[in-house]
Amino acid sequence: MAKLSTAAPIRAAGAVLWRRSPYDRGIEIALVHRPRYDDWSHPKGKLKSGEPEAAAALREVKEETGMDCALGAPLPSSYYLVNGRPKHVRYWAAEALDGSFAENREVDRLVWLPPAAARARLTHDRDRPLVDALLDTLRGGV
Repeated sequence: MAKLSTAAPIRAAGAVLWRRSPYDRGIEIALVHRPRYDDWSHPKGKLKSGEPEAAAALREVKEETGMDCALGAPLPSSYYLVNGRPKHVRYWAAEALDGSFAENREVDRLVWLPPAAARARLTHDRDRPLVDALLDTLRGGV
């Protein structure tokens, strides 16, 4: 049985990055592939010392996807263990504004997918409800 750490939780922030499809005006969601973990996920990362969560979400989206974005509604947070240490990730809906992807040390691929395909491509079950939360949020305001 894994022993829980008494250390402070890892704090991180990210976003479910979306845009209108240039083809059919439906919604597309950006997913990033991280070769270190060989997984597909939403852009996210650890907060720097003293950094506000929303600022970290904007920074991480830019670093991992090359996209500037506008943060929208908060989405559910994710809680899980990393090597026995709790991790808390705050998420927002984020509309892509401008930018272009370039492979970097953390992310080697980015895909834009319709919601059902994005949900299926996500590696971790904990990330799938964020797609539904984004869609619920957009139905109320877009």
